[in-house]
Amino acid sequence: MIRFLTIESTCDETAAAVITENLDVLGSALASQDHLHEHYRGVVPEIAARAHVERILPVIDQALTKAQLTLDDLDAIAVATQPGLANSLLVGLMAAKSISLACGIPLIEINHLHAHIFACRMAAKREVFPCVGLIISGGHSHLFRYESALDATLLGGTIDDAAGEAFDKVASMLGLGYPGGPALSKAAETGNAKAYRFPRSFIKDKRLDFSFSGLKTAVRYAITGNGKVDLSQIQLSAQSIADIAASFELAVSETIAIKSVHALQQTGLKRLCVGGGVAANRCVRAELDAAAKDNSFELIIAPPHLCTDNAVMGAIAIEKYRAGLFAPLNIDITPGLIRKANRVR
Repeated sequence: MIRFLTIESTCDETAAAVITENLDVLGSALASQDHLHEHYRGVVPEIAARAHVERILPVIDQALTKAQLTLDDLDAIAVATQPGLANSLLVGLMAAKSISLACGIPLIEINHLHAHIFACRMAAKREVFPCVGLIISGGHSHLFRYESALDATLLGGTIDDAAGEAFDKVASMLGLGYPGGPALSKAAETGNAKAYRFPRSFIKDKRLDFSFSGLKTAVRYAITGNGKVDLSQIQLSAQSIADIAASFELAVSETIAIKSVHALQQTGLKRLCVGGGVAANRCVRAELDAAAKDNSFELIIAPPHLCTDNAVMGAIAIEKYRAGLFAPLNIDITPGLIRKANRVR
């Protein structure tokens, strides 16, 4: 049986997992950095990279220990090389190259975005392709058409703030905690989602792109009025914070659901697979579920623990292993998204 190790270090989570060719997870480990970035209310790339250096080997060791295996038992090593923070990606890649060279096993590169959609395959425990794939995370809001796990065409994406970025920035405006997404969602639980009618950008546009910067600006105006007021000087009531949070959350969720339906209609596909950190949001999941019922398509959303960055979704590497798509030891990282590439790198 083929057993491979996957490494994830694209942003601020250091993770590793041992997975079999049958997609059984033998061991998984993850080290979060939330407490390191909380003071800054956002990820600081240099801090993230240094934390990866400190944690990468212990996390790999923990995953192997849980799997009751050693490096000598592995048949391949896989690592996310794009997209992400440059120095964070380099830490994972250097570790993977070292293991590949030392153990004489193939090296496989993973695209972090497409791995998020493969998390749906892991959860469904059956084939999910072809489908429209929706990736909604801290830095990405993208729609892809997937013919297979390794054949994807970009349909549309973020042109400014991604959904996750908007959550973090609005949470900061409202004085909520970090990470912004969970903090804002919690505040929204007691809010009136119809208290404010925030904009839903591009919902009548045939383009399948996303834009949340205007929504973010509208929230700022709701807090401060039209004047240039220092946010630190604004004192909102708990109910006002809850109402703004709920109204913002609904605006994002409805926009995501509407654009996803447009993508399905334009492609003629009847299955939507959803991954990424924002996919863990309860309101987003509810709006997508309602859209699936109203438009008669199959909806597969990765479970919450596979929505946020993790190494289990690196199981997409088995598809490349079977196809013999191995990476040379001189492979480099690609921090940005290559928009025109159909082949999943």
